[in-house]
Amino acid sequence: MKSVIQASELVPMTGSEAVAKAALQAKVNFIAAYPITPQTIIVERLSDLVAAGGTGAVFLNVESEHSAISACVGASLAGARAFTASSSQGLALMHEVLYLTSGLRCPIVMAVANRALSAPLNIHGDHSDMMGSRDAGWIQYYVESAQEAYDWTFQAYKIAEDERVILPFTVNIDGYVITHSVESMTLTSQEQVDTFLSPRKAPFRIQSARPITYGPVALPDYYTEFKRQQHEAMLQVPPVFEEVTRQYGELTGRRYANLVPYALEGAKVIIVSLGSVSGTVRWVTKNLRKQNLPVGCLRIGLFRPFPSEQVAHLLQDAELIVVLERALSLGSKCGPLASEVVSALYNNSKQPKILDLIGGLGGRDIPPEKIEQIFRAGLEPQTRPGLELEFLGVRE
Repeated sequence: MKSVIQASELVPMTGSEAVAKAALQAKVNFIAAYPITPQTIIVERLSDLVAAGGTGAVFLNVESEHSAISACVGASLAGARAFTASSSQGLALMHEVLYLTSGLRCPIVMAVANRALSAPLNIHGDHSDMMGSRDAGWIQYYVESAQEAYDWTFQAYKIAEDERVILPFTVNIDGYVITHSVESMTLTSQEQVDTFLSPRKAPFRIQSARPITYGPVALPDYYTEFKRQQHEAMLQVPPVFEEVTRQYGELTGRRYANLVPYALEGAKVIIVSLGSVSGTVRWVTKNLRKQNLPVGCLRIGLFRPFPSEQVAHLLQDAELIVVLERALSLGSKCGPLASEVVSALYNNSKQPKILDLIGGLGGRDIPPEKIEQIFRAGLEPQTRPGLELEFLGVRE
């Protein structure tokens, strides 16, 4: 975390340290924080770095996660670039204010160290927390590595603050697998960051010289119009996303996409996934392709707004789609990721079979051997269901 590190050097860093480093390089003005495992290291590192001086950021210790996001909303409305981080029950405690944040059009960036929700108590990673707030009006990107977590902190601000968007953004980072694992990373120089990300210019902010109303009462005659504006802003995210990722790629050589397809041509069985497990799925796919097995995989990076048309196009020739997801929608026919995939394919003339596999809950490992078994079983026509939900590796 030393400032003397050159951008071209490979440095060892955990995902949590990488996000903290990026937040300060993004020149955030305000950080509000409350600790919760496995997010705590992010705000601990930020606290240390701000206390050391020279950052220009205000670090506010608050009494709860609800207060953390509330404080960020106030700072954002005043024109500051605000940052916070949370996880699991902490994110659930924020739930009320997540809707306020998007409704008030605050382009806050929050790192979410994805973790299972209680009960029973579990401190390990899955996607239950963010999926519980998936419709709160936040842009959502799920990263695969610490390098991505670092790079996406900059890009998240660039997208969120764009005048066509002005919406909050969560960078979702798998708990422990990414937050606590050390990777060799390439850092972006401060000069490059400053070229890419200008200081925030809030078009509307609270100031005594120019009074403005935020969060008024909106009765039935106007409430829908506010919600429609949020929806229209979300529709502007894909073109802005393309511009921002292209600019960052040209600057750093690291170009990101909303979808990461691999070996889809001729694939009969395709696994769709989010987050860190996607790398394992891709590795297994590569090995099975060497054995001439017709398998492929698709990683979803941008979950909100969901790229439905692109997903439908990429998956249209599959015979079986296996959605491998780390969250459960209790009482539903399928989980949150599978429901998006099913919806995306609704208007297609060809309807592949879809198997929704719920795996990795509470941090349970999904090893390469298990993924290979899924692929091989899917290639057997008699094992292909219609739309079904199954739990992966459940103890009876």
